[in-house]
Amino acid sequence: MLKTVKVIGIAAAAFLLQGCATSVPVGGILTDVQLPVSVTSNGNATKVGVAHCESFLGLLATGDCSIEAAKKQGGITEVTHIDWKANNILGVIGKYELQVHGR
Repeated sequence: MLKTVKVIGIAAAAFLLQGCATSVPVGGILTDVQLPVSVTSNGNATKVGVAHCESFLGLLATGDCSIEAAKKQGGITEVTHIDWKANNILGVIGKYELQVHGR
């Protein structure tokens, strides 16, 4: 019985302490954020290209969220800045989007 209590305590502590010092805001129940990634030049962006990825149960991930995929999708040759959007519910379903702005 004591061994079971220890295992449950360690598991609970690991769950509660995970992600305490992340570089991006992460919600334990819901994450829905849009963050800047990079600025490569000044000027007005006239085009936006988007690349998508998805994650299921934190075990499977699929998609192409590369800068090249977003550039191709938007017909962009010169990148002005890049943004990142994340939506994750309980770590079960995650949807991620890379937005490349440019000309």
